[in-house]
Amino acid sequence: MAQATLHTNRLSLVPLADEHLQLEIELDSDPEVMRYITGRASSPEEVERAHRRRLAAADEVLGLGFWAGFADDDFVGWWILQPPNGPDQPKVAGEADLGYRLLRRHWHRGYASEGARKLIRHGFEDVGLNRIFAQTMAINAASRATMVAAGLRFTRAFVSGEPYDDPVPDAEQGEVEYEITRTTWQHRLR
Repeated sequence: MAQATLHTNRLSLVPLADEHLQLEIELDSDPEVMRYITGRASSPEEVERAHRRRLAAADEVLGLGFWAGFADDDFVGWWILQPPNGPDQPKVAGEADLGYRLLRRHWHRGYASEGARKLIRHGFEDVGLNRIFAQTMAINAASRATMVAAGLRFTRAFVSGEPYDDPVPDAEQGEVEYEITRTTWQHRLR
């Protein structure tokens, strides 16, 4: 199954493509968007390298990858459902990492959790995943609230095994992980 275009009531989530690079540059050039990721705006060159990695994520497991999200024709941000790939994410078949990054003008409108819920459904129903998790910095209250709104529950706090070149302020507080399993998700549908 190739990476599908997904739809919610307000969003169209289309597989990330080269045509979205300038939108990604706009997104990642906002230091507030990147506050809990790098602590600073990304350069166009950094975003282009990240774009290549994002495109490659769709080749690892069929049906998974990055999606560019649009409300009507307005770019909102991107969502990801990819195989575990970080230092604190052991590779486990049937698991995927959920994430999202939105333009600031679209914050606090429910788009992040709406897109996340759609990817969770896609991951369990279409891809056949057993567990979906999301991670963020412990101090990132907005992202944590989105995880809860999408149906994930807190599972652990940890200190990342990957040192930062330029630490994000308050990174010493560690990170958190939230998850939902297919069984929990199916019980909620009843």
